[in-house]
Amino acid sequence: MQLLLQRLDHPERKLPPVIHVAGTNGKGSTIAYLRAILEAAGHRVHVFTSPHLVRLNECYRLGRIGGGVLADDAELSAAFERCERANAGEPITLFEIETAAAFDLFARHPADAVLLEVGLGGRLDATNVIERPVASVITPVGIDHTEFLGPSLRSIATEKAGIIKRGVPVICAQQEPEALAEIEQCAKRQRAALHRAGEEWHVSVERGRLVYQDERGLLDLRAPRLFGRHQFDNAGLAVATLRAIDAFRVDAAAFEAGVATAEWPARMQRLGPGPLVDQGPAGGEIWLDGGHNAEGGRVAAAALGDLEERVSRPLVVIVGMMANKDAAGFLANFAGLTRHIIAVTIPDREGAMPLDRLMDAARGLSMRVESAASVEAALRTVAQLAYEVRPRILITGSLYLAGHVLAANGTPPN
Repeated sequence: MQLLLQRLDHPERKLPPVIHVAGTNGKGSTIAYLRAILEAAGHRVHVFTSPHLVRLNECYRLGRIGGGVLADDAELSAAFERCERANAGEPITLFEIETAAAFDLFARHPADAVLLEVGLGGRLDATNVIERPVASVITPVGIDHTEFLGPSLRSIATEKAGIIKRGVPVICAQQEPEALAEIEQCAKRQRAALHRAGEEWHVSVERGRLVYQDERGLLDLRAPRLFGRHQFDNAGLAVATLRAIDAFRVDAAAFEAGVATAEWPARMQRLGPGPLVDQGPAGGEIWLDGGHNAEGGRVAAAALGDLEERVSRPLVVIVGMMANKDAAGFLANFAGLTRHIIAVTIPDREGAMPLDRLMDAARGLSMRVESAASVEAALRTVAQLAYEVRPRILITGSLYLAGHVLAANGTPPN
């Protein structure tokens, strides 16, 4: 990355203030809140996130007055061509060239802020060439990508904390003690002020509203538009980040508007009308969530529990996963909510988990499981069942599967 960026005349050094976000779960949602709040305050915000769900353009959002827009095909093509010429055939990974294209593209368009999501880990991630961001943000750390980041929570937290820079404020979500200890040690070594959830700042739900408090005072905000209790925590992390730094002007009205309007697809998203939804039971609810690890399953299951308290419906989980994921750890979260699992394979995706392995994981949890040739076929199966109450369906297990679902339903991110 350093060599390629040098050949590109260091676009990463020509960016507006950068907020760098690492963690296992919640990175994309936290960035969605940061963007919505900053845009509500009148700022132009560039955003680089990954992976995309349907189109690569989703990863590149260009800041504009009144709200950003996805980079178009011509802009992206030109950025990739410049990066390929500069790379001159040297070995490079897909994510590295995508990241270089983001820096090249963002450096050519004026903006007030850049929101930069880590791809994998942090310490050795392609995005970690930013020498001095205005904030380092760490969302909840969990077990995932152990083949790259190590087998323990501590080893994974060490990699995530690798984005911490000397003297740059660190804003940290609620963590398991083992992960927090590593983050605290890294922040101390780097002499970086640490702002921890539950210590330097607090977020709670009171009368359905988000109540945030730190040493600067209290904010009583509308609830997040994104569904689930965990979204209050993600929104709180975004608020804490912008309150911990002085790089941007943000008033209380912008915090409220941003929290209440932020959107992020495939995170407990209720699917609207479309060809795929039409395959399911009439009048049923169909939800989509890209969670794919144990913690992602936990927060999705908690959100389903909240839905069940509001309106009780029988639950069916349609699941497809990648082969390198812990299927049993993920599915265990739903064992108390449903016994009906329909396993599918992720279409056109090398490394997808075979159906028999996914079904064995469900059976090991004493869950009723069957397979279907596709998500569409699974929905047709549910539509034929004689439920007294129209069912609630969750499609989950992978962002790749979520992307397929959004495309098939004709409702891609825009």
